[in-house]
Amino acid sequence: MPAYLIVHPREQRRDDILLEDDPLTVEFTGGWAIFRDGDGFCTAIPAALGARIERVDAPQAPDHPEPAPQKE
Repeated sequence: MPAYLIVHPREQRRDDILLEDDPLTVEFTGGWAIFRDGDGFCTAIPAALGARIERVDAPQAPDHPEPAPQKE
């Protein structure tokens, strides 16, 4: 399931946001990061905000699944 973490700059002192949904897409256009899910538009983040957007899910191809990590 796609998941994105939006991290605000320290100067703004806002909580980080985790967006996850299936399907969730992001488009970077006109100085905005626009997030959409199966129902359409869900949120938009302006580039001027200075936030960092990270994809944090672990994408896996259905025909090539990765093994589970080993415990230490």
